[in-house]
Amino acid sequence: QVRLVESGGGLVQPGGSLKLSCVVSGIMFSINDMGWYRQAPGKQRELVATITSGGSTNYADSVKGRFTISRDNAKSTVYLQMDSLKPEDTAVYYCKGKITTLRRLEYDYWGQGTQVTVSS
Repeated sequence: QVRLVESGGGLVQPGGSLKLSCVVSGIMFSINDMGWYRQAPGKQRELVATITSGGSTNYADSVKGRFTISRDNAKSTVYLQMDSLKPEDTAVYYCKGKITTLRRLEYDYWGQGTQVTVSS
């Protein structure tokens, strides 16, 4: 069974940094596009950043220039480096992966989420 597990969230002051990690485990054919999403209280889940298997990236306008998504395919891990954090970045951050199973079917898998709180 495929699992995505996030880590690295926590409490940080405005202007600070955090690095989130998401490890993909299980038996699968391939890990394709990966992404980070976030959901603040009372708001819909929104895209933060995505990265293709080849390393092409895409960012929400609200995080461009502050966040960096990367991946280590050998470790089946995707990262989100978050710098210059603002209170409005406070949310639960979720990792999503497009995974091709051994039956060559592609599904979206989600992690359980990790809380990021930006506050003084």
